[in-house]
Amino acid sequence: MRYMLKTMERNDLRKLLRQVRSGKLDVAGAMERLADLPSAELPFATLDTHRAVRRGFPEAIYGEGKSPEQITEIVERMRKAGQTVLVTRVGPEVHEAVTRVERRAEYHPLARALVVRSGKRGKGRPGIVVVSAGTSDLPVAEEAALTAELMGNRVTRIVDVGVAGLHRLLAHRATLTKARVIVVVAGMEGALPTVVAGITSCPVVGVPTSVGYGAGGDGEAALLAMLNSCAGGVTVVNIDNGYGAGCAAALINAPFSRGGRR
Repeated sequence: MRYMLKTMERNDLRKLLRQVRSGKLDVAGAMERLADLPSAELPFATLDTHRAVRRGFPEAIYGEGKSPEQITEIVERMRKAGQTVLVTRVGPEVHEAVTRVERRAEYHPLARALVVRSGKRGKGRPGIVVVSAGTSDLPVAEEAALTAELMGNRVTRIVDVGVAGLHRLLAHRATLTKARVIVVVAGMEGALPTVVAGITSCPVVGVPTSVGYGAGGDGEAALLAMLNSCAGGVTVVNIDNGYGAGCAAALINAPFSRGGRR
């Protein structure tokens, strides 16, 4: 079975099929309700409304370059489909615009993200730890943590434990060794993922950030350092890509059945 989270989309689809089978809904009515599957057309965007069925989580909205009005219209359409909405890289002005039509919208200033949840918050699966090297790395780390939480996980955060003071990291060794996957966010020389991978046995997702002085190249030094890690099991996402790291960690932490992912 394919991996899936308990999303509103999958539950609605099952409910719809049961209604057709029981005769409570005819085929024409079902077709009308399925009109937005697998995509919904807007004048400026084509929404992948079927992604949650395939991947386990709805399409996220990358906010940079989009106007508040465009984001608001996308959010409205996704909420109409009963989906959880995640908008990344936005400011409070987008939250202000969206709350005019969706009062449940939450703004997370550190992650620079907006969330509209579908259904109640669950406890989430344990197993993910997000580690940030410095306070300047926190926006990217929080984006990763928030993404993983929305995908059904309970995330433990460890902050400001860069290699310049290694004792700070080692103080959290008990937490690190219990993790199923660790996201490590670091700028400067990007050495922290290698250190973490050297003292743990689980997969490590490295996230280079554009934090550092001059020759760091806006995160290129950290990216190359992580790509050249001498520790096995380190996977690296793009510079400042907290969202991608959160998704990767959630997929790694997904439950497995004998028949495969569920």
